[in-house]
Amino acid sequence: MSDPWHTASWFTSPWNHLPEVRSGYHFADQVRIHDITLRDGEQQTGVALSADEKVRIAEKLAEVGVHRIEAGMPIVSAADRQAIERIVAAGFPCEIFAFSRCMVADVERAAECGVHGIVVEIPSSEHIIEHAYGWPLQKAVDLSIAATARAKELGLYTVFFPIDASRADLGWFLDLISQVAAQGHMDALACVDTFGGVNPSAIGNLVATCKRHLGKPIETHFHDDFGCGTANTLLGLAAGAEVAHVTMCGVGERAGNAALEQVVLALKTQYGIDVGIDTTKLCELAALVQETFHHALPDNRSIVGKRLFQVESGIVASWLKRCGDEHLLELFPYRPELVGQEAPSVAMGKSSGADSVTAWLADLGLEPPTDDAEAMRILVAVKAASIEKHGTLTPDEFRRIVANERGA
Repeated sequence: MSDPWHTASWFTSPWNHLPEVRSGYHFADQVRIHDITLRDGEQQTGVALSADEKVRIAEKLAEVGVHRIEAGMPIVSAADRQAIERIVAAGFPCEIFAFSRCMVADVERAAECGVHGIVVEIPSSEHIIEHAYGWPLQKAVDLSIAATARAKELGLYTVFFPIDASRADLGWFLDLISQVAAQGHMDALACVDTFGGVNPSAIGNLVATCKRHLGKPIETHFHDDFGCGTANTLLGLAAGAEVAHVTMCGVGERAGNAALEQVVLALKTQYGIDVGIDTTKLCELAALVQETFHHALPDNRSIVGKRLFQVESGIVASWLKRCGDEHLLELFPYRPELVGQEAPSVAMGKSSGADSVTAWLADLGLEPPTDDAEAMRILVAVKAASIEKHGTLTPDEFRRIVANERGA
């Protein structure tokens, strides 16, 4: 298997690689991952991380290979500043960034932490400046110029981060970023969809317009309010953006952000872009984030859900028996070990079939069915018990059913 859509580890669609599809891609020579779990992710309602917890997550992020970690906003509290300083001092093999408002004092505070770069925010839609901040429009421009110029003086790689850019008048927005680039400073521009309101069809034009207007690297920062965060990020990268802002498990304010695991695995298996992330540690990282954030994910969550490789459907259990490990990719789009999942298993429940019963009897060291009729009696009892329980059965529950049906 040498096709990019069908390797030893995944089997996706060959349609992704049709020449007429790939001719529309404009990926950067190097796509980089900028993780914002410790800043935007922590803004999820009810989450408050200690410095120790932030350092532990940063260590795991560095271990999986993220290129940049946005460690926090030092102006928020002494604890946040301490966490950033400790992450910087740890010497992880990735760049450490801080986040700040467009305030000179904020930028100076971030520089004191020893970070490599800074993400400098400003409200950028006319309506949010007027209604949420109560500022005249020129104040946003002046603050942006002063803060980014100071960041340059302090030697910080500066990403200009215009809040609510996606709902701004395009002419006003382009004028704002032009003034900041000319009179202040920016090494890169973040295309920010603060409220997730851009649809995927508009992303290519957004990125291309910004690149053409500024001639600077573009970074994507897309929220998931309409479920488009990951798709928008992928399309932004395909349009030429160099950096993707993501959070692990998609944590973040309101509906969260584009998910690191989804962006990275889709790039690798559907676009042929390996960004250097160790995908075999994604589930391990997801477990740490869920535990630390006290944030449980659905069992069927893509890539890191606990039950992704559990098979209940009788027909699929039969496929699993027939295909075995050799042809596992007939049942799943990627192998479990690619993302750190456990091997596939057969669950016992309402949707189970006769092959499921036979497999469980063998796995539990019980006698095989004496005939098809006995297997069917056990299966009928399993379905009834599953309906009553509203869930799948445990091995002990299955044993009791088998014993009852066999008259023990």
